[in-house]
Amino acid sequence: MFVRKAAWVVTAVLGLLFPLVAVAAPSASADAHALVRTLYYDVSQAQEFAADWDRAAVNWNNSVVNVKLARRASGTPTNIRIYADNGWPRAYVSSLGNGTVYMGRQAVQQGYYRPRITTHEIGHILGLPDRRTGLCADLMSGSSAPVSCRNDLPNAAERAEVDRRFAGTLAAGDVRAAGYTGSSSTECFVY
Repeated sequence: MFVRKAAWVVTAVLGLLFPLVAVAAPSASADAHALVRTLYYDVSQAQEFAADWDRAAVNWNNSVVNVKLARRASGTPTNIRIYADNGWPRAYVSSLGNGTVYMGRQAVQQGYYRPRITTHEIGHILGLPDRRTGLCADLMSGSSAPVSCRNDLPNAAERAEVDRRFAGTLAAGDVRAAGYTGSSSTECFVY
């Protein structure tokens, strides 16, 4: 009889506590928010193009949820180093979310839209390859789109691919783990 009463009391107490545990459990959206990866970019060597790189960061931040770009402040790490030179725009990707990008004045002099170039090059750092479709709607079509193209936003497929690459444990992975191949440790993409 004592054992039955004790079992009933334990069952009743657990029955009262279970709803409290369920209420205290974190939501899926809270877990997803905790997995957002922040990448810090450094424009100290971007020269006259610093504002264009800031616009690229805004474009990506408004387009994806699993990764955010922030301008590097003193004491923060640098994931993306940004330079300006007289060559062609290009990105050297060392791993997913890390690398070096150049704003080449040659493309600007030929009339390509600066915000499109910078958003495109950051797309490489975020794991997107060149897709030479020639379509202005495709950010990653790069210079295959007409010089007159002023679209500096990723399309739905590009946004989804970046979010997928930075989802969950893939965020810590290397670019090759995200589907890149090649023999060198750094991939180079030219606009």
